[in-house]
Amino acid sequence: MTKNDPSSIIQIARDNGNSEDGLPLNLGLRVRELRKARNWTLEQAASQAGLARSTLSKIENGQMSPTYDALKKLAIGLEISVPQLFTPPVNNQINGRLAHTKAGEGQSHVTATYEHELLANSLSKKRMLPYRAVVHARSMEEFDGWVRHDGEEFLYVLTGVVKLYTEFYEPIEMRRGDSAYYDASMGHNVVTQSAEDATILWVTSLG
Repeated sequence: MTKNDPSSIIQIARDNGNSEDGLPLNLGLRVRELRKARNWTLEQAASQAGLARSTLSKIENGQMSPTYDALKKLAIGLEISVPQLFTPPVNNQINGRLAHTKAGEGQSHVTATYEHELLANSLSKKRMLPYRAVVHARSMEEFDGWVRHDGEEFLYVLTGVVKLYTEFYEPIEMRRGDSAYYDASMGHNVVTQSAEDATILWVTSLG
């Protein structure tokens, strides 16, 4: 892997933010996750727990610390034990997450062939890596061999015209709105065919 190899982006994403050590559990978020995992509305969950809807809403939003009596009611309503309210979900299952990236505010990572903008970078343990890329390369000779990495990849052309080269298929010319889904362990590279640099959206699985 070289510094110009976009697969380094994948490794950066896998290496960042994966430690669970020292992270305090957010009780409000945990309660919301448990409620949404049951497909309950605030009203339904509050009714199950014998709490006022406003009280449950304040707990979920971190606006109040529940008494032990309220914690017991929550646990009974959610059909779990009180300690489970403070236990992270198993199998890294996380519900209700959201990351909003404003235009131009992603994390920049520039190589000789692409200019990447990593999106949703505030989230750790992502199962997908979304990133916008400006394609500078105009020929295969600009790459140091094929790019290969684990997972699957989705490519969507935002502007311009690109050519997708893959190890086992004929090159595919793609225009704005065109997309491709492929096995990322298969060698692949993208070059622009436009007078100006093309822009694309890539989504890569990190599982």
